[in-house]
Amino acid sequence: MRASHRQAREEDPLKPEQLERENERLSREVERLRQELIERDKKIVELERKLALRLQNSTTSSKPPSSDGLAGEQRPRGCRGKKSRRKPGGQPGHRGHWRGLAPLSRVDQVIEVFPPRCRHCNSRLSRRMSTQGEPRRHQVTELPPIEAHITEYQCQCVVCPDCGKSTQAELPQEVQGYFGPELTALIAYLTVVCRMPRRVVQELLQQVLGIPLSLGSIQNSWEEASEAVAEPCAELEKQLAREPVLNSDETGYRTSGDKRWLWALVAANFVFYKIALTRGSEVLVQLLGEVFAGILCSDRCPTYLKYHKGEGQFCWAHFKRNILGVLEIAKTTEAERFCRDALALHARLFRLWHRFRAGPGVRYGPITREQLIAKSVPLEKKFFALAGSYVDSRDKDVRNLALALLKHFENFFAFLRNQGVEPTNNAAERALRCAVQWRKVSFGSRSAQGEIAVARLLTVTRTCRMQNREPLDYLGTAIRSHRNVQAVPSLLKTAPTT
Repeated sequence: MRASHRQAREEDPLKPEQLERENERLSREVERLRQELIERDKKIVELERKLALRLQNSTTSSKPPSSDGLAGEQRPRGCRGKKSRRKPGGQPGHRGHWRGLAPLSRVDQVIEVFPPRCRHCNSRLSRRMSTQGEPRRHQVTELPPIEAHITEYQCQCVVCPDCGKSTQAELPQEVQGYFGPELTALIAYLTVVCRMPRRVVQELLQQVLGIPLSLGSIQNSWEEASEAVAEPCAELEKQLAREPVLNSDETGYRTSGDKRWLWALVAANFVFYKIALTRGSEVLVQLLGEVFAGILCSDRCPTYLKYHKGEGQFCWAHFKRNILGVLEIAKTTEAERFCRDALALHARLFRLWHRFRAGPGVRYGPITREQLIAKSVPLEKKFFALAGSYVDSRDKDVRNLALALLKHFENFFAFLRNQGVEPTNNAAERALRCAVQWRKVSFGSRSAQGEIAVARLLTVTRTCRMQNREPLDYLGTAIRSHRNVQAVPSLLKTAPTT
């Protein structure tokens, strides 16, 4: 059969025109398949990029650490690349730490303990025998029985002897509510600082203090604490525009399921929080005015670029995470080379900064600000040259980073020229961390009044921490002053000169 087919082809050969058409058809088919392969390769590259961006965590992007989640890929912990062989716990030669003894003036009861028998000859010993040296002291700390102190005010009704009419006494101004200022402050402290849900606070007060109260009473105490600190919070808001340096950041928030934004502005000696409807620059205009004369430190968000035209400081930690993110999804040698060189310069710059900030105990010895500036000038030039050489890169991510570095070059190195300016925006991020933890516990707010209360109480408690004040004591003092219609203590504190 094969021989017959061969013979048939030999007897009926294809004409040249047919061969040419067949070749053209095959060429078009090959070209179509080649274009399909090119398109598929582009789709694969794009899908790989999207997957890599999806798998990024807070170390390789501007995502907050709270977005990493337990199910996703976790960010690396610690700075060592491999597991240490050391056993957990204190190492040989480590100086021990132990609980110190309270002074005798703080001790409520002293019990002397004598040995009943001699451990050498087993003779009976008594308290009347002589002792030798100082006794070994051992203290046990225990909670006394906790009971709420309840004061009853009986408002008597007195009959006037002149007119015969009766007059009933009014409650003192400071005891108008059902809870004292200290208990009201404790409720606010447990919910804001300790981040306890209201039902947990209700159970704690009932089980530990024996105070039965409703969720409504807890909410009323919370709102009263908010009203008590309204004046000092307004004073801090007015001070924002006069601060020489501010760190700012924002994060998402919810009120009855609706989207909100929680802002944190960190000054040298206080933190101010605000919950706003938007993430736009109009919030900064409301808080800082049309023009802010100081240095605004941020994470390069377009909101700050639109608002602040003066001197600012962009966060190097965010820029480093952007570089790591590009390196993670890099597909070209050009991108890998740019990221490697940029990270090396970043490490050298921060070694100098740590030597300037850490003091005498730092490796290689401390340096002054003049030495920091002198040693950083060559690094600035290298950063500028690196960005200029990659500004026309074919890699879009590398080109964007190079353009950002060139366009905002002065804003990356403002910390060298100005005292009180940090190279990162960590101050604002740390201020937001406690607010994010509160948000995760409470699931946000339910009303505009609740938003104001959250912002005020966060402002007060975090500011007290910055100023080494006790938040609970300040809240109690503020509530007591508010009930007595007196001025609440200010939270403004003069910044130390450097």
